[in-house]
Amino acid sequence: MRIIATGFGRTGTLSLKTALERLGFGPCHHMVDVFAHPRQIRPWLAAATARQVDWDRLLAGYESCVDGPTSAYWRQLADHYPKAKVILTTRDPERWVASMQRTLFAQRRRIESLPGRAAVLLSSLLGTDLAAFVRMVDTTLDARTFATAADREPERAMKLFQAHAERVIAAIPPERLLVLDATAGWGPLCEFLDVPVPGEPYPRVNGRSDFTRSGLGRPLPLLLRRTRQRGRR
Repeated sequence: MRIIATGFGRTGTLSLKTALERLGFGPCHHMVDVFAHPRQIRPWLAAATARQVDWDRLLAGYESCVDGPTSAYWRQLADHYPKAKVILTTRDPERWVASMQRTLFAQRRRIESLPGRAAVLLSSLLGTDLAAFVRMVDTTLDARTFATAADREPERAMKLFQAHAERVIAAIPPERLLVLDATAGWGPLCEFLDVPVPGEPYPRVNGRSDFTRSGLGRPLPLLLRRTRQRGRR
């Protein structure tokens, strides 16, 4: 593992994944990988309750990681991979929470609604992937970031967002850490990684429409899919 990103979702994490892979630091793990490769769901679910996690096995084949679920384990990963560089993605807190309300928090509210709970229950009875995916997100990510509905209220969420950034900055030595604003482009990233700036625009992906197309914005297809094998793909 060469790069560990610690920022919350909706701070340009999918753009950073794309950028890191363009710069030769891929494959880069992101929550979209778990959705696209459902054999990852249950190993991550097991990791959430394990006393010790075999990070090398869980992240085998990846050179970098951004977004959840890895961002919830940034301390463990930074300790396990002491030579890896660390990136804290961030953005204006008010714009961040507005984006969260339209996407990830809205998705969470749908899952917690009566139809959403019914779908998760049906998935659990059928043994399909939706229930396992929801439990995985609950235990690996939400329990460590926004554990309750109150945590998703704008004022509280912004405080948690800022407190997270302060913890990362306090824990990681400055020479190992890049605080990267979502609008910064190639310059700070390439300087930090000591690589040339590509002759193309910095990727800008995962707006609200991209979020929906990625699958993360519409998890109900997992209701029909059943995957039990362990492994990355």
